Amino acid sequence: MNSELIKRTAAELAAKIHTGELSSVEVTQAHLDRIAKVDDQLRAFLHVDAEGALAAAAKVDADIAAGRAPSSALAGVPLALKDVLTTRGIPTTCGSKTLEGWIPPYDATVTRKLREAGVVIVGKTNMDEFAMGSSTENSAYGPTHNPWDTTRIPGGSGGGSSASLAGFEAPLAIGTDTGGSIRQPGSVTGTVGVKPTYGGVSRYGLVAFSSSLDQAGPCARTVLDAALLHEIIAGHDPLDSTSIDAPVPPVVAAAKQGANADLTGVKVGVVKEFRGEGYQAGVLDSFEAAVEQLRELGAEVVEVSCPHFRYALPAYYLISPSECSSNLARFDAMRYGLRVGDDGTRSAEEVMSLSREAGFGAEVKRRIIIGTYALSSGYYDAYYGSAQQVRTLIIRDFEAAYQQVDVLVSPTTPTTAFKIGERVDDPMSMYLADLCTIPANLAGNAAMSVPSGLSADDGLPVGLQIMAPALADERMYRVAAAFETARDAAAGTAFLNQIPEL
Repeated sequence: MNSELIKRTAAELAAKIHTGELSSVEVTQAHLDRIAKVDDQLRAFLHVDAEGALAAAAKVDADIAAGRAPSSALAGVPLALKDVLTTRGIPTTCGSKTLEGWIPPYDATVTRKLREAGVVIVGKTNMDEFAMGSSTENSAYGPTHNPWDTTRIPGGSGGGSSASLAGFEAPLAIGTDTGGSIRQPGSVTGTVGVKPTYGGVSRYGLVAFSSSLDQAGPCARTVLDAALLHEIIAGHDPLDSTSIDAPVPPVVAAAKQGANADLTGVKVGVVKEFRGEGYQAGVLDSFEAAVEQLRELGAEVVEVSCPHFRYALPAYYLISPSECSSNLARFDAMRYGLRVGDDGTRSAEEVMSLSREAGFGAEVKRRIIIGTYALSSGYYDAYYGSAQQVRTLIIRDFEAAYQQVDVLVSPTTPTTAFKIGERVDDPMSMYLADLCTIPANLAGNAAMSVPSGLSADDGLPVGLQIMAPALADERMYRVAAAFETARDAAAGTAFLNQIPEL
C-alpha cells in the first residue's frame, strides 16, 4: 500500500483524503517511511519533523471526520519545504554552518499559508548555502543526490526539494528561484518547477540572497499539482513591500484547460539565442521534439530573437552578488547564528571576522567579495550600474517578444545532470547551468520547467522552459499542461514512472 500511495499525485491524494477513503495520517506516514528508507542515499532532507507532520495530518483527519470542509484543495497532503524559508519551532539553516541549529521565532508567509491550508510539512530540504549554487554541492551539510542517478547532482540551489519529489519522498515541495533555482533542479530531476511572477508570492520570511530576484514557488510532479500549490502560496502580503496587490492568476483553471491538449490560437515563440553551441545534443533533440509536439497541439510556433539575453549571465553575476553582499552583512555573530572567537579578549570586529570565516563556505565568500567590489567607490557605475542597464534591455526584449507571442520556450538548462564533483572547481562552468533561466529573473516574469523527455545521450531528464509575461502565469500553465498530456499519451505512461528504483 505504501508504494502505491507515494506514487500518486497530490491531487489524487487530496481527493481520497477529503472523501475519507484515505487518512492524511496514513499518507503522511507512508512518506515518512519512504524518507527513512531512501534518504540515506538521496540526502534530500536536512530536518524531518515526523512528530509535527503527523500532528498536522491528524488535525486534518479530525476536521474531515467532524464534517468540516477541507481548508484547501491540498489539505492533508505532505510537502517538503526548502530550508531557506523560516519555520517557527523548526530549524532553518539555509544550508550554512552560520545558521546551524537556529530555530526561528516566526513563520515565513509561505509557511503560514501552507499551515493554514492544512498542507503537511514533513521537513526542510537541503540546498546550496544561502541559495548560491546550481548543484546543491555548496551545502555545508553535504550534497544531495539525483534519484535518476545517485552519482549526479539534483540541480541547485533547491536540489533537496527536487530530489524529494523525484525520489517519492513527498508529492509536493517549495523552492526558491533567484536565477533558476527551482527550474534547473526541476529540469535535471524530471519534475515540474515554477517561478511565479516576481512579487506574486510573498518573500516575508524568505532568507534573502538577492532581494530583487528571489522568488518562492511550487515544485511538484505534475502541472496540476504545481498549480494547486501555486494558488495556496500566492497573493498579496502587506509584510512584503514588493508583494503585488493584484488577484492571483487563474493557474488551476488554466492547467485544467490545458489538460485537454488543445493549443489552438496560442502563439509560441522559440528563443533564437537559446539554441546552438554549448548545448548538449540530447537536450536540443528533446527540445526540438517538444516544439514539434506544441505545433501538433495546434500552437502557432515562430522564432523570436531576444538579442540582449546573451548578456544576462554577466549582468546577473554582478547584480545578485551585489545584493548578496548587502543582505549577508546581517550575519555578524552579534545577535544570532554562529559565534566564533568570543573569549573576552577580542573586539567585536574580530569576532565578526572569525565567525564569517568559519561560517560561510567558499561560494558564498566568492559572491560576497564580487558584490562588495562591484558596489565599491569608483566601480559602482562601471559594474553594478552597467548591469542594471543591461537588465533594462533584457526587460525590453521580453516586452517586444510578448507583443508577438503569448509564451516563449527554450531548453531549461543546456545539459542534463552532471556528475557530483565534476564542476566544483570551475565556477564559470557551474554558472552556465543557469544560462536559460536567468533572463526571466532579471525581468521578473513568470517561468516554469516541465519534463520534456529523456536525453538520447545518457537517458537523463530534460526540461522544457515555458515563459510568460508578468501576471500572466496562467498562460504557461495552460501550455505546460497540454504538453504534459500529449507527452504521457505518446509514452503510454506518466513520465515519473520511468524513474529507476532506488
